[in-house]
Amino acid sequence: MTRPDDSSDVIVVGAGLVGSALAYGLARQGLRVTMLDEGDIAWRAWRANFGLVWVQGKGQGLVDYARWSLGSARLWPKLHAMLREETGIDVQLRQGGGFHLCLSEQELVERGERLQCLQEQLGQADYPFEILDPQSARAALPGLGPDVPGASFSPMDGHVNPLKLLYALRVAGQRSGVRLFAHASVQRIDHTHGIYTADSGERHWQAPRIVITAGLSTQALAGSLGLSVPVRPVKGEVLITERVTPFLRSPTNYVRQTDEGTVQIGESREEAGFDDRVNTAVCSRIAERALRCFPQLRHARLVRIWAALRIMTPDGFPIYQQSESCPGAYALVCHSGVTLAAQHALTLAPWIAGGDEPEVIAPFSPHRFSSDILAAPHAH
Repeated sequence: MTRPDDSSDVIVVGAGLVGSALAYGLARQGLRVTMLDEGDIAWRAWRANFGLVWVQGKGQGLVDYARWSLGSARLWPKLHAMLREETGIDVQLRQGGGFHLCLSEQELVERGERLQCLQEQLGQADYPFEILDPQSARAALPGLGPDVPGASFSPMDGHVNPLKLLYALRVAGQRSGVRLFAHASVQRIDHTHGIYTADSGERHWQAPRIVITAGLSTQALAGSLGLSVPVRPVKGEVLITERVTPFLRSPTNYVRQTDEGTVQIGESREEAGFDDRVNTAVCSRIAERALRCFPQLRHARLVRIWAALRIMTPDGFPIYQQSESCPGAYALVCHSGVTLAAQHALTLAPWIAGGDEPEVIAPFSPHRFSSDILAAPHAH
């Protein structure tokens, strides 16, 4: 059933971090936005989010991704201020730099080589970093374990509270006019006479533009609109401790302390299909690595452990696409919803609202993939 209030200027299918940032940005462009959320039956990749606004090391194999991430990090203070002014919610952005901990001498050497390569392509001023020896690393990170051989540090990096971020984007979007429909599981999308209809089986929503940001379900919904979005699930597991005395002001790749005092521990990648159950062996390895990095955590009690499925494209970089056969239909997927939130809200939203396509996103078209990859069956 289509009701009179179910028409808008644009439909956003998917209300995770990508969809919520985009919907907020579209509403700020003056569009009437409908956002459809599948509900808790969705895979919800943001559950595995580590809350990092991260640049260092990203872009190996596609330096344009490093530029895109760096641009988002620079836009983040603006997004932070906007959300705080419009909602009163502080998402706890801290951009004082971040550390990538290396657990072997070989890893430290390879880390330096990787960052040096990216710096040569981007310029020293735009891509600063340091490789820290054990003494320097422990001076920068009191409590760092004695057998950590070093780390890389970049002043470009930081972190936020991802739960507060999602909440702030939702609140700001709704105050700007975004209509959020929960438990709206879109089964199909039709295109007739320039109007898109998102059909849940029980209800229909219509608009001349539609953006699919449904994560692992994107390909199943986008295929009928001439959009190719090859994605697969990669499982990540997260451990959370009780609140402890503040000891870690800067985020690291393995461990970060939240603004609320809990410690988030993670960094795992499992090719497990759609199995999102906790793997105790993996969690044990994550915990052992965290203790190696910060031995004082042995006294902290774990209060939560969970697993979630992240969205991964064949090369790990985002896909941003407008359909050639169905103008006004778009698909957006990435696995860095926090880092790229500022770009999604402030750069992609004006494009989808009717502006020119940003040249900087040209490398993220699915045309970069071979026909075999695009033709393969994908998640749905």
